[in-house]
Amino acid sequence: MISVFIADSHPLMREGIKKVLQNQLDIQVTGEAKDGHEVLYLLENYLPDILILEISMSGKSGLDLIEDILNIYPDLPILMLSIHPAERFAIRSLKAGAWGYLCKTSTTDHLITAIRKIVVERRKYISTEVAEQLALQIDHENRPPHESLSNREYEIMCLIAAGYSVQHVARKLSLSFHTIHSYRSRIKEKMNLSTNIEMAHYAIENQLIN
Repeated sequence: MISVFIADSHPLMREGIKKVLQNQLDIQVTGEAKDGHEVLYLLENYLPDILILEISMSGKSGLDLIEDILNIYPDLPILMLSIHPAERFAIRSLKAGAWGYLCKTSTTDHLITAIRKIVVERRKYISTEVAEQLALQIDHENRPPHESLSNREYEIMCLIAAGYSVQHVARKLSLSFHTIHSYRSRIKEKMNLSTNIEMAHYAIENQLIN
């Protein structure tokens, strides 16, 4: 029996995943959490065969949580689940240590296939979309400027470029206004951008936001 732990900020999404998996005779959901602190606390009591982790968790992001989790449980496979398309976070997730990346719009068959491939075959799950992104990463000489950003800087850049105010980003990520302001300044410096509008134009041109 494959034991699955679901970490997602949205109760409806957790329920949806559980309903998909409950029909599988070889898969059982054994735990769930709504934020990073709860994930780390509950994993102390029971370690599953695989962790399904949302990338946009409240508080600490899923990308940062990967590092925290793997420092404690280095052999725990993590499957990232995201509302964002593969070109935004898939490569970063895999580099951080995830075993696979799925969009929340993926079919139930993809989710079940990913779980079985990762746990039973002990192989990473690479979808067609992620494979395309990996191919694009081969040419390191032409890496775009946003690849120089840290995971948190990249996340904040995408939110600001999408039109969210510093105050909104601070609330969403449970960080202070001054912290987000500092991140924004550092992002602009690294990418040689002067305004939020330039940041938005860059993100649109590179298909980082819709």
